[in-house]
Amino acid sequence: MSPQFTKTNVCVCVCVCVCVCVCVCVCVCVCVFVTCFCLMSMCDLQVSRRTNLRQAFKDVRRQAPMDEVPLVPGETIKTSVKDVMYICPFTGAVTGTLTVTDYKLYFVSLERDTPFILDVNLGAISRLETISVQSLGENTSGLEIVCKDMRSPRFAYKMEEQSNLEILEVLTKYAFPLSNELSLFAFQYKEQFPEDGWKVYDPVAEYKRMGLPNESWTISKINSNYEVCDTYPALLVTPTSIKEDEIKRVASFRVKHRIPVLSWIHPETQATIVRCSKPMVGPTDRRCKEDEHYLQTIIDANAQSHKLTIFDARQNIVAKAKDGGLENENFYPNMDLNFLEIPNIHVMRESLRKLKEVVYPTIDEPHWHSAIDATHWLQYIRLLLVGAVKIADKVESSKSSVVVHCSDGWDRTAQLTSLSMLMLDSYYRTLRGFQVLLEKEWISFGHKFAARVGHGDENHANSERSPLFVQFIDCVWQMMRQFPTAFEFNELFLITILDHLYSCLFGTFLYNSEQERVEKEVNGKTVSLWSYINSQSEDFTNPFYVDYENHVLYPVASIRHLELWIGYYVRWNPRMRPQMPVHQNLKELLYLRAELQRKVEELQKEASSSHSISSSSEHAYSPSNGGTPLHTSV
Repeated sequence: MSPQFTKTNVCVCVCVCVCVCVCVCVCVCVCVFVTCFCLMSMCDLQVSRRTNLRQAFKDVRRQAPMDEVPLVPGETIKTSVKDVMYICPFTGAVTGTLTVTDYKLYFVSLERDTPFILDVNLGAISRLETISVQSLGENTSGLEIVCKDMRSPRFAYKMEEQSNLEILEVLTKYAFPLSNELSLFAFQYKEQFPEDGWKVYDPVAEYKRMGLPNESWTISKINSNYEVCDTYPALLVTPTSIKEDEIKRVASFRVKHRIPVLSWIHPETQATIVRCSKPMVGPTDRRCKEDEHYLQTIIDANAQSHKLTIFDARQNIVAKAKDGGLENENFYPNMDLNFLEIPNIHVMRESLRKLKEVVYPTIDEPHWHSAIDATHWLQYIRLLLVGAVKIADKVESSKSSVVVHCSDGWDRTAQLTSLSMLMLDSYYRTLRGFQVLLEKEWISFGHKFAARVGHGDENHANSERSPLFVQFIDCVWQMMRQFPTAFEFNELFLITILDHLYSCLFGTFLYNSEQERVEKEVNGKTVSLWSYINSQSEDFTNPFYVDYENHVLYPVASIRHLELWIGYYVRWNPRMRPQMPVHQNLKELLYLRAELQRKVEELQKEASSSHSISSSSEHAYSPSNGGTPLHTSV
């Protein structure tokens, strides 16, 4: 056998080994996804093991003192009453002990084989109403607890003992602390977490991530003392060429002094999303040349387009019926005005009220779809998604800068800017990035959480209340359904955010503006919701997430593609819950994915080592070493 033939065989063998290793890596990668999806359909194989786990948990609960109320750090019991009846609309009435703390209502019944527990955060209570329960006896009083989270549990108790008479009084005092000259519970909560959620959002770092400041845009401190606009953050991104006195004149022309400021800039085209409030033109159609120049400067900052699109979230007829508040196209010649036809906060509040009547306590199966349709809730979700898609498409496809406003610029404006940014920027679809998005577009830019949610306030009929933030989170969930691998976070993450929107356990969503939070020292005296979430991030992670950088999402905003969010709005109905614990399944898939990824990396290293051996062999027989070069036959 000739030396030439031997050398050729060696090289061929090495190459074959490399190819085999690479093929194995590819197969394992495919298995990662195939196995994950197969597991979702094969969950019944794990039923036996989970049943044993649940049984073990029940045994532990039986051994532990079930009537003992679990307390969070800083929480204290205010009253506890025995022989209280919970009138459960699903499984019938049960009798047990009702405990009220300064943070929650806790009911436990040991009548059945499985202990029954009902836990309601006091911050979630909208109002307390006495109800008639004559069928239970003359000395029996009924209480309905109407909650903001779509449930209204009912209780009945005897009026004979003094402690029973205190239930309504104590509940009223601690469910509505601000109305009773008490502080919100968040200022008493003392839990320690490994992560500091208050460090999640740094405005300078976030703007730097976007490439700001640049020659056209600057990070201004003109509002550092909240003197220009008391509902805006201290740091604002404004056009570099606009002077402070001009900014102040623009502020006097915009409602609540909410001037046009940059929310997001396209990394390639420099097209921007700018937010503000409506102009105060009044019935005389007055103008402000500084405002006109300001918007023209925004156009000039984008070399890709010479037009600016103004997206007015309001309905056209309503906007024009209220003495203007519109940019007159005669004064703003390079701008297109586009109405998104989204109704106001009062319409949204009524829509959610109707939805609650449909989903709680009982569901009318034959008329389910028509009843949901009559609430118009999904129609309003569709309008928000349609508007956000228009904004995102104008920025991405037309390379045009946009200005977004409603009336005051803190409700529909926040919904639209944050949704469009979620579509455009994959960073905001990560666990941390979404937190930054909320901190920036909702919290720092002055969405009136206290007014819209009614934290600690017993005036449930206040016309300021409205579920704008709930609508936004619902829109995010709709996007997650259409793009299941595009978001790093899962459904539990969204539900946890909404639960603590009401709970008053964390300081994240308290008060109406950054200025108010600074005055109340929220960052120093309360715990951030992100401290809790980021300290156990695996619970809130989507195992199917794939990081597609610079990938724009355009959800289909059609009623045919939208669904009622059962996992949130109807979760209190046990008949509507999934039979298998979805959250546990996702955690197991996340663990499996990590294990398979580790194996893939090991095989890739082996393949890389084999490739190095192959390169060394070829080098050994190269012409420079006296060998004969290999040629490919043609």
